Amino acid sequence: MAKGKHLYGMNGGKHIFGTVKVGEKGQIVIPKDAREIFGIAPGDTLLILGDEKNGIIVTRPDVINEAAKKVFENIEEGK
Repeated sequence: MAKGKHLYGMNGGKHIFGTVKVGEKGQIVIPKDAREIFGIAPGDTLLILGDEKNGIIVTRPDVINEAAKKVFENIEEGK
């Protein structure tokens, strides 16, 4: 398994993979450690969610279906 840098002060499973630059076409490269840990392969489809206040989430569609609904409900309710 890859050795992503663990987020300081957090329990296992939290990682900092570094920074990426956005290319001229708006593309980014997902760091190798992140791809290995999360099983992301060429041709996979990823879901991009965004909230103008809180930022962007990149994940697999099957992982987030129900969770996405709850996240946006909580944001709207101010939780």
